[in-house]
Amino acid sequence: MTLAETPNTANRQNPLLTLNYEPALQTLGDDYYDEVAAAEFPQHILRWRNDALLPKLGLDPLNVTDEDFVTAFGKFQGRKPFLALRYHGYQFGEYNPQLGDGRGFLYGQVRGTDGELYDFGTKGSGRTPYSRGGDGMLTLKGGVREVLAAEALHHLGVRTSRCLTMIETGLSLWRGDEPSPTRSSVMVRMNRSHIRFGTFERLHYLQRPDLTQKLLDHVIEYYYQHLVGETDRYALFYAELVKRVAELVAQWMAAGFCHAVLNTDNMSITGESFDYGPYAFIPTYNPHFTAAYFDYYGRYCYIHQPSICQLNLEMLQTPLKTIINQADMELGLSRFVKYYLAEYRNLMLKKLGFAKLASPAADDLLKLTIKFLQDSQVGYHQFFSEMARTFSSKWRDEPGLVLSSSDIVPVSGTDATFDNWCILYHKILNDFDPEQMHIIAQTLTTSNPRTVLSRPVIESIWEPITQENNWQPFDDLVQRLQRRD
Repeated sequence: MTLAETPNTANRQNPLLTLNYEPALQTLGDDYYDEVAAAEFPQHILRWRNDALLPKLGLDPLNVTDEDFVTAFGKFQGRKPFLALRYHGYQFGEYNPQLGDGRGFLYGQVRGTDGELYDFGTKGSGRTPYSRGGDGMLTLKGGVREVLAAEALHHLGVRTSRCLTMIETGLSLWRGDEPSPTRSSVMVRMNRSHIRFGTFERLHYLQRPDLTQKLLDHVIEYYYQHLVGETDRYALFYAELVKRVAELVAQWMAAGFCHAVLNTDNMSITGESFDYGPYAFIPTYNPHFTAAYFDYYGRYCYIHQPSICQLNLEMLQTPLKTIINQADMELGLSRFVKYYLAEYRNLMLKKLGFAKLASPAADDLLKLTIKFLQDSQVGYHQFFSEMARTFSSKWRDEPGLVLSSSDIVPVSGTDATFDNWCILYHKILNDFDPEQMHIIAQTLTTSNPRTVLSRPVIESIWEPITQENNWQPFDDLVQRLQRRD
């Protein structure tokens, strides 16, 4: 997880503090944020550093010490200002004008080696004007869960934020959903932007179309640069955002991921997944699986995610309609389902071993796969990983050999569906040349890692942390996720 400390010299500078920080959002002015101070913590124990991200910042991990991370992202020395962003949002369908960064701030913005601008955003760094009576802190378990979610999703091909660092801070916190007192942490998240749908909704609430225009121009300039100079850039921006969000939610669905809290303040204007709270990966294909214990009516359950994201995009039209023609936005949104289905179909076929598969065979295979998974309640991730583990070119010989050496056992009443699935899969394999079997095997392996971030897996690494302060199982799990084992 961490590297050995490199020797400090008298003149050595912290490379995390000497990055070329750009005041991109700061130049918009304080209509969009409040300057805040970071909390001071009694301890600073580095628990996670994401060395895989450092080369993207132009840094060699060997030249960045653990103390560099602690100084920059735990003690928060050497940089200012810190900006708590203002936003509103629809939370479980109800508009809330009392939001904003309540336990985090924008630490800074850095241009990556790929030329893109990235945000460093904190979580658990103390109270802000938007804490609403909260302590502004993050539990250690919450930090652990977010590190794991971001790494798992990234290595599954989901467009997601990632955690740059997590530091234990020595405070005891009281929470209603964790055994308390519980340990605390502060985390720094790296992603494209912390500008949310709710950032625009706030400006509409304040009746400030001038600030909306200014913010939209900023978003296009920094995150949709290829549209700068286009006469219809606003309509093109919205249409591209629709496509990004549709593809993102398809990535979640194929990965079997339930975000749990798809309020508009958790929707990024760059179409990127971020802010992981009570998320979960589905254990079986249960369309109504609900990750958040407080989502009493299943508003954000697994199967509702596409329609909720589409609804959030529709609601975003309200603050944008003073700038973008309503008909243009409706046309852009009308393509959401097409984009979603195309991406979902592509990803699910890869999980079944096929980089390309023509209709109607592709559609028939997907329908039968989902029917079997739903009816049998076989483990969602187990099914695909068993396909990858046991795949053989002999499956072309006869349907009965398909998955015959796997641990997949159809429950009573689903035998016919499973048999039909095996017959169809056997038939499709025979449409390919024998020489292509190794490509199918490789596609299955790369699309279906064995390690799944289920709730029991998370608890299995959290227990040794709480009981023995043993972080080795956590480190091992992160490495498996990153290797796609």
